[in-house]
Amino acid sequence: MPTIFGANGFQWDEGNIDKNWIKHRVTHLECEQPFFNEPFLVHEDIAHPDLEARYCALGVTDRGRYLFIVSTMRDSLIRVISARDMNRKERRAYDGIK
Repeated sequence: MPTIFGANGFQWDEGNIDKNWIKHRVTHLECEQPFFNEPFLVHEDIAHPDLEARYCALGVTDRGRYLFIVSTMRDSLIRVISARDMNRKERRAYDGIK
């Protein structure tokens, strides 16, 4: 299980399991993979201070797909809010730290 945020796993339910597939063609399993792969860049999303703490991350899947992921913590589980392919600017930033 991912050690990031002290998490014990992922929270998937009817509200988020298919959302990223429908919007961005990212499966829930692909959403999990970057949390286990290096490098994995994460920072707190301060653009939404009125909502629960959110985190933006850049990472890569097992097959090399570059993803931008927004997530939050619910109890000890990571809940993925959104996942999509990185844009060019994000990809350059990610490639710059590898």
